Amino acid sequence: MSMYFLIIIVFGIVSIAVSSRLKNKFRTYSQMPLSTGMSGAEVAQKMLSDYGIHNVRVAEGRGSLTDHYNPKDKVVLLSPDVFHGRSVAAAAVAAHECGHAVQDDTQYAWLKFRSGMVPIVQFASMAQQWLFMGILFGFGATHNSSLLLILILAMGVTTAFSLITLPVEFDASNRALVWLDRENVTHSDAEYYGAKDALKWAALTYVVGALSALATLLYFVLRFMGSRN
Repeated sequence: MSMYFLIIIVFGIVSIAVSSRLKNKFRTYSQMPLSTGMSGAEVAQKMLSDYGIHNVRVAEGRGSLTDHYNPKDKVVLLSPDVFHGRSVAAAAVAAHECGHAVQDDTQYAWLKFRSGMVPIVQFASMAQQWLFMGILFGFGATHNSSLLLILILAMGVTTAFSLITLPVEFDASNRALVWLDRENVTHSDAEYYGAKDALKWAALTYVVGALSALATLLYFVLRFMGSRN
């Protein structure tokens, strides 16, 4: 299991570094006023209106960097700093989350696929935790190939979900940046670059998560193959 813990440590360090960089970026761009003077909530409402989406509401959530779009309830939830903020960072985040609403409205295939996977991913994630504990602490023998195979199948589902999330997130950011530029919400080159840079680092957190899941899955696949030799 030493290789497994090495994977966890390496990607844990990378994840912390990327997360720290992301927070620094958002802190910087949160201090860059948006020349239009719009709040994150106003940016979100305008983007939804421009795309003719009238069945999605914009609401204030809780916490920091907890912004997300809920396709089930048709709501864009923005953290207080983004909802009330009148900065480049607030505009970028608000537009990104509305990008998901646009995906939902246009039946974007990858979003539909990811949303459809949610129930099975929740089950696989829970099963994965118990199966891993069983292998780690020797319940049913650590070399039990059947237990390993079931774990691999569960991890395969959660890893696929992480990978499918990547095009969804990158597409939402692209939609956001195109709209911000087209509507002159990010009025200057500096504002546009700030929005693009902030969203780039946000996307990197998903990339690190997906790579970590993939590396862990490959480790257990190799271990399973070794147990059969």
